[in-house]
Amino acid sequence: MKDKLVTLFGGGGFLGRYVARALLQAGARVRIAQRAPRQAYFVKPQGGLGQTQFVAADVTRADSVARAVAGADAVVNLVGILRGDFDAVHRAGAANVARAAADAGVGALVHLSAIGADPRSASAYGRSKAAGEKAVREAFAGATILRPSVVFGREDRFVNRFAGLIQLAPVVPVVRGKTRFQPVFVGDVAQAVATALADPGRFAGRDFDLGGPEVVDMASLNARIAEWTGRERGFAQVPDGVAAAMAKALGWLPGAPMTWDQWLMLGADNVVAAGADGLDAFGIVPTPIAAVAPGWLVQYRRHGRFGGVKAA
Repeated sequence: MKDKLVTLFGGGGFLGRYVARALLQAGARVRIAQRAPRQAYFVKPQGGLGQTQFVAADVTRADSVARAVAGADAVVNLVGILRGDFDAVHRAGAANVARAAADAGVGALVHLSAIGADPRSASAYGRSKAAGEKAVREAFAGATILRPSVVFGREDRFVNRFAGLIQLAPVVPVVRGKTRFQPVFVGDVAQAVATALADPGRFAGRDFDLGGPEVVDMASLNARIAEWTGRERGFAQVPDGVAAAMAKALGWLPGAPMTWDQWLMLGADNVVAAGADGLDAFGIVPTPIAAVAPGWLVQYRRHGRFGGVKAA
């Protein structure tokens, strides 16, 4: 990747900052493209002088995408949303990126999808992710498609969200406690992206399900987070009927804890499919969540790093 120019859509996001770091460490030049480039300026110190560039681009606008891709050797699309116009971003936006990459003659394209991408999914999110994969394949047949399970890391909005709730509530409500996940470390996903770009002849045109080394359900994950943050808590399973009614009635509100579509997503396990290629194909040993999460979750302990492992 030495001196290669990579256009990274969504480089200022949670996963994007790790992908940018992996590419910069590999010697690539990284052009971070997103709607508000200023929000990604914190990435610049991770590279050398002149190694990063920032451009304004919106994946739903084909003209801005084409400008961001011009002159690039490779392209990565990490853009995704959890609420809003899924079709515009996950299908049409992905198609814009793939077509621009093809028109520019780039050597490699990595597209981030998700486990659960399925045209028959109950959720609009899952259906739009599947439609996006189809659009990418039609426009850029050699694209590498990565489908991670829930991605965890210091800045995530998954583990941290539960840790914050556990910090505040003496009794923690748990929704869909039996739904299973295969959490994958953000650094491992970023390394998979960088490896795919470095060797397109090996990874082009292939799909990969990315999961961590263990499968965990929602209830046990909450219990482990409580343990790591030194909080003794009770957990109350929210009946499906109650949770569904709340998601449907209140999920449209700004800041709602769960949308109706997210409720539908929780109706299916989020684990690597049997026989699917995964992190091992990239030579990556999956990082266990227990190996890294306790290190940043100390911020949720009583007295932080100076507190004991148990707190009321």
